[in-house]
Amino acid sequence: MHIPFLDKWRKRPAAERDAGLAEAFAEEPEAVAELLSECELLRSHAADAGLELDDSPASLEALDQLPPRWRDDPEQLPWLGNDAGLYLGTVVVRTVPGAAWHVWPGGHPVVRLASGREIHVVEAGLDWAVSGAPELSQVYAEASEG
Repeated sequence: MHIPFLDKWRKRPAAERDAGLAEAFAEEPEAVAELLSECELLRSHAADAGLELDDSPASLEALDQLPPRWRDDPEQLPWLGNDAGLYLGTVVVRTVPGAAWHVWPGGHPVVRLASGREIHVVEAGLDWAVSGAPELSQVYAEASEG
């Protein structure tokens, strides 16, 4: 996959890269949304468990039912939690009318609902990966209600 903003971002000094995701999002929101939806580690774990992630609310319910074997690997845990949050955000953006990605100036991605409420999906994913709560399907249900 070729994502043009990454070439520009990589050429910048490290100090300028901190806000790079927010700037890239402002310039090419569709490309950034595509990048956020990759969630390669989570998709790999799900596939190993026989689950195909199809960006649907039902797939969030299926993820909630997976045995949390990733908790045995403290190095992998935060990465998988991050992916879980980005996957949650992807499902919300693709299925909840008016929901869209928003990237704060510091590079923190959130999902903004039509009501203006923001869902901190990465934090929700990390909480889910560490403790199992809140369930991803529960966060989705709350987002789709309002």
